[in-house]
Parts: sequence; structure tokens; C-alpha cells
Amino acid sequence: MADQRAYSQTKDQYTRQKRGGLQGTDAIYSKKDCQRKRTCSPKGLTGMLTLQGLCCTTAHSDSFLFVFHLEGNECTDANARYCGKCIQAGAKCGWCKDPDFLKQGETVSSRCDEVQSLVKRGCVEAMIENPKGDKKVLKNKAVTNRKKGAEKLKPEDITQIQPQKLSLTLRSGQPQSFELKFKRAEDYPIDLYYLMDLSYSMKDDLENVKNLGTSLMLEMSKITSDFRIGFGSFVEKTVMPYISTTPAKLLNPCTGDQNCTSPFSYKNVLKLTNDGKRFNTLVGQQHISGNLDSPEGGFDAIMQVAVCGDHIGWRNVTRLLVFSTDAGFHFAGDGKLGGIVLPNDGKCHLENNVYTMSHYYDYPSIAHLVQKLSDNNIQTIFAVTEEFQPVYQELKNLIPKSAVGTLSANSSNVINLIIDAYNSLSSEVILENSKLPEGVTIAYTSRCKNGVVSKGENGRKCSNISIGDEVTFNISVTSKGCPKQGKPETIKIKPLGFTEEVEITLNFICECECHNDAIKNSELCHFGNGTYECGACKCNDGRVGRQCECSSNDVATEDMDRTCRKDNGTDICSNNGECVCGTCECKKRDNPEERYSGQYCECDNFNCDRSGNKLCGGHGSCECRVCVCDPMWTGSACDCSLDNSTCMASNKQMCNGRGKCECGTCKCDDPKFQGPTCETCPTCPGVCAEHKECVQCRAFGTGEKKDKCKEECDDFTLIKVRDRDKLPQPNDASYPVMHCKERDANDCWFYYTFAVNNDTKKEVHVVETLDCPSGPDIIPIVAGVVAGIVLIGLALLLIWKLLMIIHDRREFAKFEKEKMNAKWDTGENPIYKSAVTTVINPKYEGK
Repeated sequence: MADQRAYSQTKDQYTRQKRGGLQGTDAIYSKKDCQRKRTCSPKGLTGMLTLQGLCCTTAHSDSFLFVFHLEGNECTDANARYCGKCIQAGAKCGWCKDPDFLKQGETVSSRCDEVQSLVKRGCVEAMIENPKGDKKVLKNKAVTNRKKGAEKLKPEDITQIQPQKLSLTLRSGQPQSFELKFKRAEDYPIDLYYLMDLSYSMKDDLENVKNLGTSLMLEMSKITSDFRIGFGSFVEKTVMPYISTTPAKLLNPCTGDQNCTSPFSYKNVLKLTNDGKRFNTLVGQQHISGNLDSPEGGFDAIMQVAVCGDHIGWRNVTRLLVFSTDAGFHFAGDGKLGGIVLPNDGKCHLENNVYTMSHYYDYPSIAHLVQKLSDNNIQTIFAVTEEFQPVYQELKNLIPKSAVGTLSANSSNVINLIIDAYNSLSSEVILENSKLPEGVTIAYTSRCKNGVVSKGENGRKCSNISIGDEVTFNISVTSKGCPKQGKPETIKIKPLGFTEEVEITLNFICECECHNDAIKNSELCHFGNGTYECGACKCNDGRVGRQCECSSNDVATEDMDRTCRKDNGTDICSNNGECVCGTCECKKRDNPEERYSGQYCECDNFNCDRSGNKLCGGHGSCECRVCVCDPMWTGSACDCSLDNSTCMASNKQMCNGRGKCECGTCKCDDPKFQGPTCETCPTCPGVCAEHKECVQCRAFGTGEKKDKCKEECDDFTLIKVRDRDKLPQPNDASYPVMHCKERDANDCWFYYTFAVNNDTKKEVHVVETLDCPSGPDIIPIVAGVVAGIVLIGLALLLIWKLLMIIHDRREFAKFEKEKMNAKWDTGENPIYKSAVTTVINPKYEGK
């Protein structure tokens, strides 16, 4: 059961909620709680609940938000009425088989709960059925440490994986883990089968392969002393439209003077052998064939190579299949073009080393090929031309433990391709498991070279493994519930491409041990109407009730309901349960720790008084809506302590002689005295001086105690404020506040308040900035002097300029006046002689 809830409350709502206590699964947090830590532990929440939350304050200063995730109790949610069903509900679930465990009104399923909850409810551990899973290693042969050149071993004597066989006993929800080791053995035998496309376009490549046998044997001898090689070829299905079925084309599908062999689907030319010369001889006798379309029938050939182990000669060693072609491939469904609709059956159909059913079965699908290659531990190397590299690269991604290389015209390059692909494939180990029973899951964690640890899907594999390297895998197997049959199951885990595997037998815990002592038709179950098992009756079909005392047809009758009404009232089982066979069976609450009980389900353990957001103040238990307090506690909510030692002052006087001890807390007679023993007086003279050094070192990191501040000044809560107006005022607080003003060594003043709050904790609010006397500021003074000099100079220049303008204007006006008064003689000067001479041409007639 999961429930996600969010609360956004104002400060007033929080206060009211805090006073009234928390109900059910409510959880309220103050903004202060959220600011103090990001994740909050719910207060006042009882019960076996897993809670995780995140407090997030909003922009409003008085609001806050809390979001949490609530998970229920899987044991009580299972509603188990017998032990076997209970232990299948979860790994934490237990069943109390004590016959006297259940209280009146509780159902049989109440016996199933988390073990710690059962103990808390009064069931002794010896009476709790809580079986555990188990692990047994049945075969654990150590991995082989053989070196190359050492005594030759048979393939079955070489061990690369450990352990080989084990048995796991699984309890629902309880994982069982074991460690699997893998080590690549030195000089491990290799079988390589070369499968080649013999369509006409591969003519040049066939010439390169004819000498491949001896060369490859020589190169592979550097890796292993036990190497075998085989050869097979393929073309296409021998039906239209893949090949031409005219008689002449069936004899020679090639055009012109080319002499080609008849088309065929797949032919096993050479069984695996260690004779490289024989490989060269037989391959040299092969001829090219032909077909009509571009894709080839290579998938048919791969299927036969994988499943025809006896014909191919596969051993229980490393198996490599080199698939060489320069074209694409047909796959499942393409056979319909030739009228072939039967799916490939994945069986061997070789007669005289020739595939005879190509015209009858469709091409295999990629998934079918993957399954058969994996089942037969075959690793595939696709040697293809560069043009088709992208196609086969995608195919490689679908086939585990496969590689792709570029086919070239040089035989030495073909050998290098095979060796490089082998090294790449063998340097990676990928674990694969067989089909799992229903409800069973496996988790892998790999520990590879150089301490690399991977989980999840990557936990299945390790890369870059060299010969002789040892890697480990932690494998965890978990079962949820119990398989329908409940019988042992066998699964296998193996590294892809390797023949070795781990065989795991899974045994399931479906019943409790006390099930073996069950008494059928027991007299304890109402004259034999049920099986008495694990402290409770497991009723026969058609019977109900705690002792199987009723028939299912008589459960709801008016006569029986009468006995379920308290004081002849109208409410059946106080509306908190159901009447079964005249007996109240109380209903369950969402919180598994909250229970109804009593003859009429009139009692519960969650509706008692609360104190400090805790049921019965956390100092008692709630029984039938009344708090039963622990020793030394009293009150309706068990919130009153009878221990007076907490009221003893340092002078050995009760409450320092200034108050009375009530419920373990001093009630001071004089309001100015505070604290748990009435010894603190925040407003008394000397408080400011007493805390000056500590406030100074904690707020500003200065003063005589700055080097030992943590040791001597950690007895109060320091809160910084921006300015003096933000300091608490006497009228605003519900407790006395002392205002202080102190000076430090630099003649700076700092302001703070000292108080003891309602929770008897010391609080100091301090202004975060010091008030220091300021000296003369040189820059403004110099700037002012310079500015004054400049301004005065400018003013003098302006005055001088103004005076000059006035003086000039007066002189000009005087000049104008004299000019107007001057009288000049306007007659012609007798001695004036013009400078212009005029000459007239006598012949000029004016034309």
C-alpha cells in the first residue's frame, strides 16, 4: 500500500494541530523543522511505517510544505488466515502460533505481522514461525590453473566457472546470494567452422579460402594446441523466385562459358578436423554456384550448423562459426515468395551432408537463430564486404557474443580477421540464465578487472578479460510468493559462448514448520470441522469462525447479530467490525499498529490523550482508550512525571526555593526567574556581562574566548538579525527578554537580547553588524578642498569677465555718443584729382 500526501499549513493551523495532537497518518512540520534539515522524521506518528519526506518552505514566511511517502505493512495487508500464506507475504512476516495470543475481537489474520511487532504485542520469540532461506553448494570444483605446454587435459577436465552446482532454499522476499567465479583457461580447445557463400559474386573469395586451412592452423597454434577446423557452403533455396528452375539453369546457373555447380541450400563439406591439408584439398574442389536475387539463404545454413552437432563434429569446447558473404540475407517470412509457409522447426535435416528441407521450411527468424546459437554455445563471426558492414553490424547487436569483420581479397587478412574477432569475443564474458519460474528474479553484480563494479544489466558482463584473469559475479536470487506447484525448480546460469554452466536447484518455503504437526479434523475446531494448525483452526470448506463453529450459510442471521450488540444497542460490533458466528471480528486500520479490540470492538489503542504529539506522551500504552502509564508517570496523557530529581537546583534546594515542582518541572513563584530549576534570571543585573564574551565569539569570532568558543559557549541558541528593530521586544514575547549593549576591544558596540523560552532553552538574538565609531574620511575632505578652490577660481574669473564686459560696453557707448555729435564738411576738395582717365576712339560710331 502506498500513499503520497502533501500538506501546506499556515502557522496558526500548525499551532492548532500541535495542541490537538496528530490523528491517524497526519504529519505536520513547522517551518523551523524544515529549515533545520531537508529530510524530516515525522513526529507523533506511531506504527510500523516506512516514511521518507522532504520539507520545502514556501515564499510566505508563515507557511511550509511537507511531502512524504507512506508504505503499509505487507504482513497485515495479506490478511493471512494460516501460517503458510503469512510467510509468503514478505521476508519480515512472522506468525504467532501461541493459542492464547489473540485478544477478544481480533481476527485470526492478526497472528500475521512483522516479527518485532508480534514481540511487542506479547508473543514470545519461541512461538513465532519465521523460517529462513538457505544455500548449499553441491559441487565446487576449483577453476583450472593449467598453463600452456603443461599436461594436456580433456575438455571436460578443464574448469572455467565455479561453483558448478548448488541448492537454494528461498523464502518469499528474502534474497539468497552466492559468488560465481570465472577464469579463462590457458590453452583451451577451439572448434572453428567456416561457412561460406558460394554464389557467383564470391568467386575471388573462394580462391583465398583454398589455402586457409594450413595457414589458420599455424596461427591458431599460438593460441591453443587443440584446434580443429571445418567447412560448409550455402547458396539459396532451390525454388523460384530465388533460383531459375529451368533444366539448363539447374545444371549450370551461370551465364556464358562459366562452369558453375548446381544451386543448393546448404552443404557440409568438411566435418571439424585438425588436418589443415585436408581442409585445403576439399575446399579446393569447391565450385561457385549462382542464384537470381541478391540476398542469400545463409540463415538456413547457420541453423543447420547450430543444431546438427553430430554432423558438424562440435565438441564441448569453444565453438566459433565464421560466416562469410558479400550479400544480405533472407529471414522469416521471405519464404512466402516461394510458396513456403511452414516456420522453421529448428531441427537437423542433413542427408549426405546436404540440407534437404529448404523447399519445405521457411527461413528461421533472427530470434530463433539467437536461441539456437546460445543453446549450442556458438559464437558467430560475420566476415562480410564493406558494403554490407552496416547491415551485419545491426545483426551483431541482436546476436549476443558475435563480431563483424571486413572481408578482403587477401587470405592473410581473413586469418587476422578471425584471430582479432576471437580475441574480442573471448575477452568478454556475459552471463545468461535459463527461463525463471514465476515470481523468481535474479540480480547480478560484477567485479571485473581493476576493481570495476557494475550492477543491473551491466552486472551480467565483464570486458577486457585476458587469459588467466579471474573475475567474480555476485548473483542474488529472490522469490515473490510461492510457485503454484511448490515443487523444486532447476535453473542454469552460463557464460555465453562457453559450454560450462552453473546448475541451481530452487526449493521454496511455502509452509511453516508447524504445518507438519497439523491435526486434521481436530476437536479443537468445533467437533472436527477444521485442521488445527500453528495455534489456529484452518476451517474445512463451508465452515467459518475462529473455531469453525458456524456454517457459511448461517453466518448472517438475526439471532447471531443479537450477541454482537453491546447493551442491546443498535450498532453491530460498535460499527468497528463484523459479526461472524455471533462473535465480533474487528476491522483493521490502515496503520497496522492501530487496532480495535474488545467483545464488541468497543476498544482501541489509538484514541487516548496525547502530549507533545505523542500518544500517552510516549510514557505509556493506550488500552481501550485509556492511557496505562509507565512507572513514575501519571496523568490522563502520562505527561506528568513523578520524578522530582529534575527539579533539584544546584544548591540542593527544590526549585531553588523559588517555586514548586509539578510533574517534574518547576513552576516559579517569581516570573523573572526561569529555567527547569528557577535558577535562571534573564533580566537580572549581570546577565549581559556574563554572556558578553560568548556572544562576541559566536557572532563575530572575536573576543577572549574565540579559541575555545565551541567548548565554553555552546549552551544557547544564537539567532542573528539585521538591525536593532528586529530584536525581540519585551511586549512581543511570552517570556522575559533582557536587552544588552556591550563594547568590544575596538570600541565597537554590539546589541543583543538574552532570554529563556518556554521550552527552557536559552535564546540569544544579536544584531549581525557592529556599531563602530567612524574616523574622518580623508577623500571627501580633499575632494571638498579641491572643489572649493576650483569653484572660487571660477567665481573670480566670472566676476572679472563681468566687469570687463561692463567696462567695454561703457566705452563703446561713449564712442557712439561722440560719433553722433561730430560735424563733417561735405564739400568737394579742390585739390582732389581723380585717378581714372577716360580715352575716346574718334572712329567709334557707337555700332
